[in-house]
Amino acid sequence: MKRLQRRTKRSAAVSATNTKTHAFSERMSSYQNMLSTRWQALPPRDQLALAILSVFLLVFIGGYGGYSIHQAAKESENDYQEQVADYFWLRAQAGNIDSNALSAGNNANGEADMPPANRISALLNTTGITDAQVVAAGDSVQLSFIHPSQAVVSTALGKLEQQGWQFTQLSMQQDLTNKSIQVQATVIL
Repeated sequence: MKRLQRRTKRSAAVSATNTKTHAFSERMSSYQNMLSTRWQALPPRDQLALAILSVFLLVFIGGYGGYSIHQAAKESENDYQEQVADYFWLRAQAGNIDSNALSAGNNANGEADMPPANRISALLNTTGITDAQVVAAGDSVQLSFIHPSQAVVSTALGKLEQQGWQFTQLSMQQDLTNKSIQVQATVIL
């Protein structure tokens, strides 16, 4: 009994699909018949002109579409080739970069003329610490700041060491309420 019901459902679904397909094919054939009768009603000269115009439009649209796709592909390829060339140039230049020479070049560009407190203040500003208190005390420099990011604090202290500053005193405390880090340090060159 169940098999019979399944077959009935399947045959009903197939017949519904066939009905839709049949209706669509009938509609298309009636449309083709209408176009054919209108084409036959045209004089031969108009048929020839319409055929030539149709061929011209197909060639023009196809040619222009192909040309525009070709131009877009060519531009994309050129952009890709430029990016690849830039990438390989940068890789080739990576060995030529000396970080010690860069830091010495920065000192030669006027940083050495700055007082030590100003150099440390400028270095802290470049790392993202803007409200630091920096005071020169003889040969040493005392600095104090608060910052919420531990990554920024460690980057700043690392850059100070890279510049040749040595820590004689370093105190770091984290505020438990807002998680900011308070740093107090004394450095010498």
